[in-house]
Amino acid sequence: MTEAKKFENPQPAIHHALALWAANCAEHVLNLFEASCHDDKRPRLAIAALREWTEGKRTMVSCREAAFASHAAARDAKDPAAIAAARAAGQACAVAHMYTHAPHAADYAAKAVMLAAPKETASDAMSQERQWQHEHLREDLQPIGFPKGD
Repeated sequence: MTEAKKFENPQPAIHHALALWAANCAEHVLNLFEASCHDDKRPRLAIAALREWTEGKRTMVSCREAAFASHAAARDAKDPAAIAAARAAGQACAVAHMYTHAPHAADYAAKAVMLAAPKETASDAMSQERQWQHEHLREDLQPIGFPKGD
């Protein structure tokens, strides 16, 4: 077996399915970033880059750059929910590099919802977001998307 074959992703369809799920999770909370940073398109562009990667229109390297840009947007943001939403987009885009970033995108998305909600409803809001995430991920991929079982 050649060196290139040894490190090739054996199941790109699964990798792409996780990438699209991560993109959906991040996009589901993107409004929380754009509400306070309406002129900053870096998280939206990161999500778009990941979708393009799943279609073969982007390289993994360009997705990593877009992910880094989304994380820079998070550092520039002031609102905690916006920061978490930008991190969700950055982690989602990083799935092009490693599928193991997918759960982090979902975690940050749930955190963004929790931070945006009033304290008395934050836990319920986060639970509802987690439920939405579960409903939008294929059952066979849930152990990867939710490695801690949440």
